Amino acid sequence: MIKYKISAVSYLNTIPFIYGINQSDLGDKIELSLDYPSVCAQKLIENKVDIALVPIVVLKENPQFTIISSFCIGAKGKVDTVCLYSDVPLLEIEEIYLDYQSRTSVELLKILCREHWNVSPKFISSSEGFENKVEGKTAALIIGDRAFSANGNYKFVFDLSESWNEMTGLPFVFACWVSNKKIEDDFISEFNASLKTGVKNRVKAIEKESINYPHCLNPVEYLNHKISYNLDSEKRRGMDLFLREVTLNKQ
Repeated sequence: MIKYKISAVSYLNTIPFIYGINQSDLGDKIELSLDYPSVCAQKLIENKVDIALVPIVVLKENPQFTIISSFCIGAKGKVDTVCLYSDVPLLEIEEIYLDYQSRTSVELLKILCREHWNVSPKFISSSEGFENKVEGKTAALIIGDRAFSANGNYKFVFDLSESWNEMTGLPFVFACWVSNKKIEDDFISEFNASLKTGVKNRVKAIEKESINYPHCLNPVEYLNHKISYNLDSEKRRGMDLFLREVTLNKQ
């Protein structure tokens, strides 16, 4: 029996997927690890896993990378957990720390700065603890569960998904399930069925796992109304537009 190695994001927004997988019969067919997004991506690129829930910018890395699921981590507007935090207005920001746990969100921020906000700050790579450096004209991009703690601590919060929607009229896809090799069709069907089960049972997933995510005060609101899980045609349009913008930004 083929045993597939899978890397999934370790944030609150992924627990419906993890719940569905754990409720399925996939246990003997997979090795599952939980990582932050950029590590998921690196594992897929380095062939350390076969399938990963990765930031969508990874699709630019290799034409053989294939989306294998109709489920994703997306948002149709404000998402609350991918934000730029600052103590001054946008036009006064001089430098921004870029979250080391992210790849797609970093590229999204750069696009918004260039095409939506018309600002040109200095971008600074970060390491653990960078969140504490937000002061004066220095801002920071913070993603994931750490954003729950950041919300309310700064004078200005710019939600990147909301800003993307304002600019394009489209939803945004942060991560999708991608493989780096041919995966058996039967496994893909079973895997997607498990994800569907998890998405349909978000409340049960929250009841089982939310104790591990104490910084989110209302996980039901977050998972039901901020995160959108279906990779539908509108999200694919948004994803395609974003990937084109990333290509232009690299030229």
